[in-house]
Amino acid sequence: MHYSMPDISKIKYLPFYALSFLPMYILYIFSDLAFLMVYYVFKYRRKVVLTNLKNSFPSKSAAEIKDIEKDYYRHFCDILIESVKVLTIRTKEINKRFRVTNPELIQRIFESKKSIVLYTAHQGNWEFLAFLPLFIPFQVIAFYHPQSSKYFDGLMKILRQRFGVLCIESNKGYKTIMNFTQSDILTMSYIIGDQSPRMDSTKHWVNFLNQETAFLIGADRIAKKSNQVVIFPSYKKLKRGYYELEFKVVEEESIGKKNFEIIEKYAKLLEETIENSPEMWLWSHRRWKLTRQDQSPGIK
Repeated sequence: MHYSMPDISKIKYLPFYALSFLPMYILYIFSDLAFLMVYYVFKYRRKVVLTNLKNSFPSKSAAEIKDIEKDYYRHFCDILIESVKVLTIRTKEINKRFRVTNPELIQRIFESKKSIVLYTAHQGNWEFLAFLPLFIPFQVIAFYHPQSSKYFDGLMKILRQRFGVLCIESNKGYKTIMNFTQSDILTMSYIIGDQSPRMDSTKHWVNFLNQETAFLIGADRIAKKSNQVVIFPSYKKLKRGYYELEFKVVEEESIGKKNFEIIEKYAKLLEETIENSPEMWLWSHRRWKLTRQDQSPGIK
């Protein structure tokens, strides 16, 4: 793939394109500097991260928690830099830095004429899911909630759509899937499932990382209504900037499953993945800001 300069509608993002053209070894110098600023100077959400880690791993020592905390912030800064690189990265470099370990699973599902709900999380480098159209035969769809800043919302859409991912607002997700189904187009729709639900949203509570945790139920409902295969993408970091992605089956036959069974299986897989590589999950997110005591009457 040959890269050309961004079109006129993207000129406002020129600083990010300029940064993206730099080689990765230089970008990682910026990441190292960002770590020092974020961790030591601004102390970005340090209290949130520390509380989340202590509650999630009560058996770990203070020294172990501190190590995970620092590793998390280093990884977080790397993600920011790696995501900007998506703007200009070439296919040859993608193939060196990103690998799907079991593409045969996806090919088998494709050949069975079934679509996929990719029930994902803020784990590994989730922005590298933008590369999936290069590796799989499905039309890839990303469901997302628009950001409050139109500028950065536009930037994230450019990043995610560069290789063919179709970004759709979450409230239009099911309708979009049904339209593709009626057109006999197989899709892989990725839905981030580890976000904290709003107080007034319908939710399901799961014991996750030693805490009662509320999960949104959208992926469960969409999968069962459309009878799609549910897959969880598990990242492994080989070294800085190099990732392997393994697809794990959550549910192959979604119709007829008990309510929230898919959510509980997903939560278990995510928990196992986090425990294996705790530094690669988004600990600065206020995941447990909602408790059962907070929820409104009548909301599950």
